[in-house]
Amino acid sequence: MLTNIHNPSHIPCIFKQKDVLLRHNPKKKTRMKIAIIGAGNMGSAIARGLAQGGLVQPEDITVSNPSEGKLQALQADIPGLEVTTSNVKAMGDADIIFLAVKPKVLEDVLRELPLRNGLIVASVVAGSSINSILDYLSMICPQGHVPDTIFFRIVPNTAAAIGQSMTLVSSLAANPKQRQLMLDLLAPLGPTMWVPEPQLAAATALASCGTAYVMKYIQAATQAGIELGFKAQDARRMVTQCVMGAAALLQDNPDAHPATEIEKVCTPGGYTIRGINELEHSGFTSAIIKAIKASV
Repeated sequence: MLTNIHNPSHIPCIFKQKDVLLRHNPKKKTRMKIAIIGAGNMGSAIARGLAQGGLVQPEDITVSNPSEGKLQALQADIPGLEVTTSNVKAMGDADIIFLAVKPKVLEDVLRELPLRNGLIVASVVAGSSINSILDYLSMICPQGHVPDTIFFRIVPNTAAAIGQSMTLVSSLAANPKQRQLMLDLLAPLGPTMWVPEPQLAAATALASCGTAYVMKYIQAATQAGIELGFKAQDARRMVTQCVMGAAALLQDNPDAHPATEIEKVCTPGGYTIRGINELEHSGFTSAIIKAIKASV
């Protein structure tokens, strides 16, 4: 939720009457201006993904950030990329704006939005729903009128930095073409999935928080390997490849099921079934379910 609502009588709402028509063809670069507010982990990952994805030219992407260090690093990686320390300058003539800032500064950035009909705004800000953003904008816009701006919520995970994110996308008012455009733009970060916003919190627990739970398993299994006499790097290499292989078995076959794959490994009287039973005796399945539900 957005907090620290300021007195709307002292906050101007930037309102430009301009309709934007985006002509989207996923097979070629689209001439549209994109602004990314924030050059942290997610903002930088989005900038790199957009530049590498082929739909947008680097010179049509502008990234803003308060400090110049991250901006200089991005420019070094992405020739032609525009950077600035001014949010207003970055967003001025943008067709799509990505908000990749910390929750505590979201309201400050929202007050700088060049709201206009047809503008697309995609928020990567954790914990802020589209309705909470609209509620805040209705407080600061004249007569509470928010232009027909299309808002998206984007939930990547940390693997976006290497193009392996499971990125969740939702919107309350986007039409099918706008949805597909956003999914295509974000595809370089990894697989994308459209999720209705009421389900986004639950999906986030699975696809974003879930990264930490998988890491916890890898950490624990690596520790077991060390106790069994392996060097840490060797144990981690074995465990991570095992996890990647297990995931690939399910991804490559839509009809595959974890239970079936477990049965293939668990020979009668074998070592694996002993370990599986020990996991269940220790509450492994219940712990995973409780952890995911606790993250919603």
